[in-house]
Amino acid sequence: MLLHSHVRGGLQLVGHKRRSAASVRIAAAPAEVILALDQHTGLPAIALVKPGDAVAMGQPIAQPQSDISAWVHSPISGRVVAIEPRPAAHHRGELAPSIVIANDGEDRRHPANAPVDFASMDPLELCEHIARGGIVGLGGATFPTAAKLLQARACAHIHLILNGVECEPWISCDDLLMRERAHDVILGAHILCRSLGAAKCTIAIESDMPEARSAVRAALASDTASNIEVASVPSIYPAGGERQLITTLTGQEVPADGLPSDIGVVCQNVGTAAAIARWIRDGEPLIRRIVTLTGSGVREPVNVEVRIGTPLAQLIEDAGGYQQPIAELIMGGSMMGKTLPHDGVPVTKGTNCVIAATAADFHERGTEMPCIRCGNCAEACPASLLPQQLHWYALGKDLDALESHGLLDCIECGCCDYVCPSQIPLTQRFRDAKPALLETVDSRTRANDARLRFESREQRLTRLEAERRAKLDEKRKAFKDAR
Repeated sequence: MLLHSHVRGGLQLVGHKRRSAASVRIAAAPAEVILALDQHTGLPAIALVKPGDAVAMGQPIAQPQSDISAWVHSPISGRVVAIEPRPAAHHRGELAPSIVIANDGEDRRHPANAPVDFASMDPLELCEHIARGGIVGLGGATFPTAAKLLQARACAHIHLILNGVECEPWISCDDLLMRERAHDVILGAHILCRSLGAAKCTIAIESDMPEARSAVRAALASDTASNIEVASVPSIYPAGGERQLITTLTGQEVPADGLPSDIGVVCQNVGTAAAIARWIRDGEPLIRRIVTLTGSGVREPVNVEVRIGTPLAQLIEDAGGYQQPIAELIMGGSMMGKTLPHDGVPVTKGTNCVIAATAADFHERGTEMPCIRCGNCAEACPASLLPQQLHWYALGKDLDALESHGLLDCIECGCCDYVCPSQIPLTQRFRDAKPALLETVDSRTRANDARLRFESREQRLTRLEAERRAKLDEKRKAFKDAR
């Protein structure tokens, strides 16, 4: 497929992927799983079980409490031992309400979960069924998939993009997924097209992933559909960012305050598509995922299919354990990942990579110096922002200027940090400035909504008063005429 434009900004980075790019290994089932109730974007799920309850593998144990929420299922059979706050990776080790289940080793499947014929299902019904599988975006955002599909169904023409552009260093789980389970990705694409009414699907794969691209094309060769194509995307970080990828593939830009569906596009991760395929074809909800375990601190860097809720300590032990003292334990890639305080946190739906990094893996940040206005950060910014200006306004807490210069469009990719010769922690400054700006924008929105409600009420009262006076005048006129 011919791309419409080059990737804007970004960086050429050393991938560090080959060391983990062996066959996917199946992890041993843990003795205990810890399942956070808020391991997805939106409101936490509400527990359906209580301590002492027996549960089966794949059984729903927590239900969504809003449209932007997700079901949680047990990845093992066993007994609920606690529902309590536990350390969570997505909270950087802080506590999150969690369900703790002890494994009975039997893997008894929940009998209510069964395959369905998606081709015979109404698209709306199919979206609702995808929601019941607890499916969320597995590229890192963990947005409930069904909510995204339902929102996009209002569009007349939808272009589905499956994102296999694993551009961040160290992560290779999607690469291995496409190499070994390409048919799952293709089936997931068909299911998503059915749920959206999409006539076209593009599977985007990074140019330095030839094995994955070959495997997907081979799977397509045996597929009867003709609405799915494969596109090769330049291996430039962060080409896999949703908005950057859409522009690269379509030549269109998502509005700054809009969504991809506003221009007729829906983007899903290839891992999400494969999870949907397993739920529809096998009746298995989202209870496991592939995680890249890498870094010089582990003996055997590997991609491993692991059950959600498995403690990282067990995952690392399965990979041969630590081989030398680590400097950092990171969930995610080296650019946008989160540093974890310890390995006692569990794998969540959004855990795509764990890096046990030694001092040799990353360069230590130097002493911060004043900005020299070199412009490197602006050249590297994939969102076409001016990080040096944003930094100046962030230091001065000038929220109006931060808004007008597009701080909320910053995707926190870290490119500006990486190229800054003054070692300024730009991304962290922007991250710190966003809550106050969001509060200001929300307050303005609430005030505007209140003003509109007041004006609407005044107009309604004025109309009602005019109608009352008109009726009164009619009565008076009728009375005079009667006399």
